[in-house]
Amino acid sequence: MASFAKLDGDNKVIAVHSLHDNECPTEADGINFLKKIHKTGDVWRQTFHDGTRKNYAGIGFSYDETRDAFIPLKPYPSWLLVEATCKWEAPTPRPNEPGTAYDWDEDSLSWVKP
Repeated sequence: MASFAKLDGDNKVIAVHSLHDNECPTEADGINFLKKIHKTGDVWRQTFHDGTRKNYAGIGFSYDETRDAFIPLKPYPSWLLVEATCKWEAPTPRPNEPGTAYDWDEDSLSWVKP
């Protein structure tokens, strides 16, 4: 199966569709197939589980053409985008205490026990 993200005018993912491999041996074939069954002005990008385009697309993600990557929603205003993964990380690392849960507290910009 191959999956394709449908993008709005701001490159936000608004849907993800899966196609059988025989309908899309290439990304271009998949996009052409989807344009036949949806309106022709839609923008589509293939998404992958293997790290191609960094992250598998989800509704609300954005597609960054420069990075050729799907980027998830930013969870907190203080978090920073890691270029290598296009994932968000807290400005301070989560404490490494096995068996202990932590939540991010945006007000104090720190990890706290719930």
